[in-house]
Parts: sequence; structure tokens; C-alpha cells
Amino acid sequence: MIKLFEHGAWLIRGTEIVPEEDRAKVQAVCGKQPDKEEDRKGTIAYSILKAHNTTDDMSHLKIRFDAMTSHDITFVGIIQTAKASGMEKFPIPYVLTNCHNSLCAVGGTINEDDHVFGLSAAKKYGGIYVPLHLAVIHQYMRETMAGCGKMILGSDSHTRYGAIGTMAVGEGGGELVKQLLRDTYDVAYPGVVAIYLDGKPNPGVGPQDIALAIIGAVFKNGYVKNKVMEFVGPGVASMTTDYRNGIDVMTTETTCLSSIWRTDEETRVYLTQHGRGGEYRELNPADVAYYDGLVYVDLSTVKPMIALPFHPSNTYEIDEFLANPGDILREVEKSAEALTENTTVDFHLTDKVVDGKVHVEQGIIAGCAGGGYSNLMQAAQILKGRSIGNGAFTLAVYPSSQPVFMDLVQKGAISTLMAAGSTVKTAFCGPCFGAGDTPANNCLSIRHTTRNFPNREGSKPGVGQLSAVALMDARSIAATAANGGVLTSAEQFADVLYEEGCGAGMSADGRMNGAGTMPEYQYDDSAYRVRVYQGFRKAEPDAGLVYGPNIKDWPEMEALSDNILLRVCSKIMDKVTTTDELIPSGETSSYRSNPLGLAEFTLSRRDPAYVGKAKETDRLERTRLAANMEEAAALDDSLAAALVQVKSVNPDVDLANIEIGSVIYCVKPGDGSAREQAASCQRVLGGLANICSEYATKRYRSNVMNWGMLPFQMKEEPCFEVGDYIYVPDVKAALDGDRKDIKAYVIRQEDANVKEISLYMTDMTENEIEIVKAGCLINFNRNRMKNMK
Repeated sequence: MIKLFEHGAWLIRGTEIVPEEDRAKVQAVCGKQPDKEEDRKGTIAYSILKAHNTTDDMSHLKIRFDAMTSHDITFVGIIQTAKASGMEKFPIPYVLTNCHNSLCAVGGTINEDDHVFGLSAAKKYGGIYVPLHLAVIHQYMRETMAGCGKMILGSDSHTRYGAIGTMAVGEGGGELVKQLLRDTYDVAYPGVVAIYLDGKPNPGVGPQDIALAIIGAVFKNGYVKNKVMEFVGPGVASMTTDYRNGIDVMTTETTCLSSIWRTDEETRVYLTQHGRGGEYRELNPADVAYYDGLVYVDLSTVKPMIALPFHPSNTYEIDEFLANPGDILREVEKSAEALTENTTVDFHLTDKVVDGKVHVEQGIIAGCAGGGYSNLMQAAQILKGRSIGNGAFTLAVYPSSQPVFMDLVQKGAISTLMAAGSTVKTAFCGPCFGAGDTPANNCLSIRHTTRNFPNREGSKPGVGQLSAVALMDARSIAATAANGGVLTSAEQFADVLYEEGCGAGMSADGRMNGAGTMPEYQYDDSAYRVRVYQGFRKAEPDAGLVYGPNIKDWPEMEALSDNILLRVCSKIMDKVTTTDELIPSGETSSYRSNPLGLAEFTLSRRDPAYVGKAKETDRLERTRLAANMEEAAALDDSLAAALVQVKSVNPDVDLANIEIGSVIYCVKPGDGSAREQAASCQRVLGGLANICSEYATKRYRSNVMNWGMLPFQMKEEPCFEVGDYIYVPDVKAALDGDRKDIKAYVIRQEDANVKEISLYMTDMTENEIEIVKAGCLINFNRNRMKNMK
């Protein structure tokens, strides 16, 4: 059972829940008059945020983090941006991992060129460099950096280490640049929602099952959006830290801001096991703590789950799905039709149902969610002595780090998996974002990874290729593999599974020995000790950065003008537009160090015409800057006509001082990855704004602002189409105002009448306003450095 409280709730002594409606009970239970504002300070989140806030104002936080991390899709752009802004060294530990662009044959040498650049940057600026195949980003941070009471910032949306007592936040690169320049992460104090865990998971139920059940309950209603999820309750103690990590990393898919868990003896054991016992301290809510919401989870009622395409919130119990697979898969096919309406894709899933059974073609257990020790140990336990068969079904497993891999080898789990027909690979995030193990067209892949957004698995609907991913736990994936690809719940193998725990279920030689208690994990960091470059506080300022031919500087971006003329270059009316649709993952990753090269892929899987339209618009602005507005208008009749309409609205405006730029409209953009390129690619193509009903995540809206674009919203349905113009006068003055009602004017191509609309922007910090005015974060920092001299 999962229950969402309609309002807030008090938690008394960590175990008694008092709904807000029964507030009088608080005094009866603890002899204290309830005070919501004061009792909010009783949460774990409050204590950590307060410790990292650089001012006394807890309503508007200015956070400095203890450490940061990036992978090889993001660190080049971040370092280039910080370098252009005046950075001289890394002021805090900054971990550069290499787990995304690991396939160095893609694009020739350019992926490996980025890795060489990363090592040179770690030496020059004093960073920590983790070479290829040693660990995925979040597993390395769990094993070596996370600790109780810390805060860590990462340029990957799944930066979550709450189960180890660390509040971690995934953001776009601009926010990491600010930390490198000793600026702060500015955010309004977030709401805190208690995730109250009770009971104990049943055998066969893994962390992905718990995570999907929670995601299914809270995503669509926005219950935890931009809030902190605080895991409390007696059920926490029923899980190992490894199990907790598997739930915690998936909190990103709820669109929460961060997560934190109560810590206990199990946390201490985990940290001690990893050589960092001194970083343990007990974290618990105060005797009286008020939460802005509460999700009650009875762990004993959660069953093995599946999240069908095309979102982690599209959840069903596996038994529920298998009872009616045809009708449910037909609904998925309808979703695919809506996503591919402008393509020639022939996509079908109902043919997977044969004699009432659902057949899948691929299984993957990988990454920060699936590649952990206990997941793979239990997968091996199910597959011991069994075979995945020699049909269409394949299974690939990716241990999340070399230490995990080494212990699985030592205990015989790897040979068990291989003997069953599984392919075992090194630490790599590729299956999570479409850069590895892409299934065949029209195939269904079941994965213990983080996401199953459209095209996330690597397919290209623009050229008729589309496959699908369903998320499942490693245990049910292994159960499916044991049945040759027939979708199966791990409950059917519950009798052979290990119990979560330590120290039993081993033979005398330390190898797997049937069911029993989970063998204790033995952490061996020897691979890290010999291969990881530990450069923090060892910066070598005279060392050079090593540039490959694909690594390019950011192009110059102009400051915002007083008046702007926006040309609508894409209009997407889907309920949600993910960052994968704004800038695809997979094969585009090789171009992340080349801003203009990467921009060619913007919206390529959702609106292939966008790039051409944005370039045409940018050409008009380049002409205006190099010559004058008359020259620009001579290049495009629609611009000339729009300027006539602008004059009718604002007769005194100087046309020469109107900035021309592109704009996209989406209903709800930015769900998913933290990658800043979802915004920066629009900007380098001349983008000036986004307009939407709401932003799916704070991190995408922050990316929009850090790249100098206006984060407009509107309450009404859009009355404009692609090719129309939107004139926004006095936009800089609007930024300095309350931003609640910004007058703008739609100039239709086929309508002589100008329509007035109202735009607005929600809260912005003073720095965010100045960044947008400057044209981007780089310009803002350059201006600031000049003013300091």
C-alpha cells in the first residue's frame, strides 16, 4: 500500500504520523504546541541545508557544496566555461569520471580526445580523474565521496546519494561552473516530503520495484516536484545500504530536487567497509518534525513491478500486466503513434503476446541503478544452473564498478551469469542513454536502468527505427532470462533467493552456496589506488590543456536588447517534452565538446525542421548586427511584414535596436537529464527564449537562464504557430519588475491583426536576472571580472 497524505504531517519521535488535520494530537502526544514553521526545522534536510547555506536567510538558500562530479559527456564544456570565466583551480574536490563516452570508436578519436582533455584538466586545476571502465559516476561517488551530512553537486540528473546521508543535486553545467568560481547555488527553500517506509520487502522484490511503485504514485500529480524526499520510518532498517542506493537513485524520476535518508548502524558499516567510517554520523528527524507532505509505503505490499514505455511512471505490477497484456500494450502502441506522427515508423508490441505470454528480446542490468552488488548477486542466484537459451533473447550485465566486479568474480557470480549465457561487460552508462546495447527495431527490452523515455534506448524514429524499453528489477529480469525471454516475476524464484543481510550463505571457500543470507560484500579499492588520479590540492597551473580537434570554445553570445522579436521555430504540444527530445542522447554524445556541431542535432528526433528554421532566424540577427535591420528585412519577407506590425504596436521603437531570435514552445519541457546542452544548443543557434505552460524540472529552467534565454511561461493555450513572430517590448525592464504580466504581441503570418498575449516568469534571483541580461553565464562572469579589476 502506498498512501499520499493530502496535506502535510508531523512525525513524532520518528515513528508516529500525525496528519495536519489532527494537529491537536501533536500536543497530546508530545506535550508541545504544534508550530509548522518551527517544526519544519526538525527535518534532516533542514539541518543539512542550514549547514551549507552561506547566509542566515533560510528562505532563499545560497549553497556551497562539499564536492562535485561530472562525466565525460559534460566535463569538457563545464571546464571550458569556467576557464573562459576566469577559473584558476578547482576550489573543492571535483571528480571527472569516464563512463558515458566510453566507446571510443564512435566518431573516430573524439571521445578519447575528451578523456585526454579531462586528465590534463585534472592535473592543471587539481581534480580527481577516474579513467574509463573503472566505475560509473554515481557508484564511484558512493564508494569514495559520499558521507553523512554532506552535499554533492553533479552534472548528471541521477546525482543522488541520500541513502549514505548525503544530499546530492543533479544540475546543468552552469551550476557547477558557479561553484568552481566560488559562487553559490541559489534556490528557494524547498518543501520536504517524508517517505515513510514501513514493513520489509518480500523475497523477489528488489529496489527497482520499490522505486517504481513510488514513482508511479507521485510523478503524475507532481507530489514531490522540486522538493526533497526524506526517507524515514522503521522500514529503512530492513534494507542494506546497497538496496537503499537502488531506490534512492531513482528518486530523480519523481522530479524531486534531492533526497536524504535517515542513517543507522547499517550506514556506519557501509562507510567503514569503504574505509570512511569517520564520515558516519546518525541522521534522524527531531522528536517533532513537520513535513510538507508524506508518502506512506508499506514495503510488504509492494510486488515486482514493470514500467512500460515511455516513462518510468507508466507502472504496473507484473502480475497485473500479465493478466491483460494485449490491451495494455495497445495503449503503449497508441502512445508511440502520437510520438511518431510525422514519421514513417511501423511500431507494434502486441505481437509480443503469444499464447498469453509476453516475449521480450533483450535484458539489461546496468549502471548506477542496476549494476550494484546485491542486484547482480541475486540475478546470479536465479540463473545458477539455468540457461537463457539460444533464441532471440539476450542478457547483458554491467557491474557498476571494478570493486563490485572484482568481488562478484571472487564469489563466482560472474562465472554463474556467464555460464547461463549472459554477456558481462565493464562499468558503462551507455544502455541508460542509447549508446550501448540498442535493441533491434520493434524489439522490447527489459532493463534495470534509470529511464525508458522515447528513443532513450538509441532508436531513431526519423529514419523508421523504433524499439522500446520497459524498466524492471534485476531479479525479475533474471527470472525472465531463466524462462528464455518470457516475461516473468521474480516471485516465482523467491525460494532460491538470498535474504538481504551479511555473512551467511557461503561455502568454506567463499563461493556461492545456494539460498540463504546474502554473502557479505568485500570492498577492494586496489583498482582505484593504482589508476585514479588524485589531484585535489595539487593543481599544476603551468600544465597545458590537451585539446582534440573536436573540442571547440563556446561561440560569442550577445547581450539582451531592450526589445526582442521572437520567431517561433518549434511548437510541441506533447504533455511532456524530455531533454532527450530537446537534444538526443546516444550518438550525439560524441559532439558534446563541440557546441556548434552538437547543435545540429537539436530536436532532431522530435522536430527535424527546427535546426534549419533556427539557423534562418539567426542569419537575420547576424545580418542586423553586421549591417542593419533594413538589410535583414530584405532577406526575409515575413520579417519585413512583422516589422510593419511592430511599428503599429510601438510607433516610437527604434527598429535597429530590436534583437531577433528564435523561440520554442513546449507544454512542459525539461523532464529527465540535467544536461545543459538541452538549452545551450538552442542558444548557440540564436535562441532567445522558451515559452511553456510549466517547466518539468528546476534544473532545465536553470539551464535556460544560465544560457541567457528568457524562461517565459503563459497560462493560455498558445495562439501562435511555427513561423509566427512574438514581439516583446521593454523586456529588460520586465525582468526588473515583478514579471507577473509581461505584454507581448503575436504577429501571425496570415493575419493582419496583432494579438496581445500575457507572458510571465516565476521567481528569479538577482544573479539569474543579470545572467539573462548579459546573454549567458560566461558573459556575466566576464563582466564581473572586468568590474573587479
